[in-house]
Amino acid sequence: MNIKLFDSEMKVMDVLWKDGEMRARDIAERLKREVGWSKTTTYTVIKKCLEKGVIARHDPHFVCRPLVMKEQVQEHETMELIEKMYDGEPDRLIAALIGSGKLSAAELRRLKELINRMENE
Repeated sequence: MNIKLFDSEMKVMDVLWKDGEMRARDIAERLKREVGWSKTTTYTVIKKCLEKGVIARHDPHFVCRPLVMKEQVQEHETMELIEKMYDGEPDRLIAALIGSGKLSAAELRRLKELINRMENE
């Protein structure tokens, strides 16, 4: 599934992923508080999400619900990053993360556990 979402669309999706189905006006109120968007801006972004098929709308009250899971979008974005920045080689991404020195001991431990678990499967 090819799901390319812009940052603004991700803000709308994050609201729906966290809270589930909600009215467009409630999404607009939330994003006004959180990021300062106008109602018009939110509705424009919702319209783009509808056109991309990542949310559905039903009436009455313009209720929106996500049609894709966050994990699907994360997977697509990760694969796109690996293709674009690391020549399609996922190990180069991991090497860059480890080499940056920004991973905590706990994060490194979880990474090792994940690799060990995958090798044993």
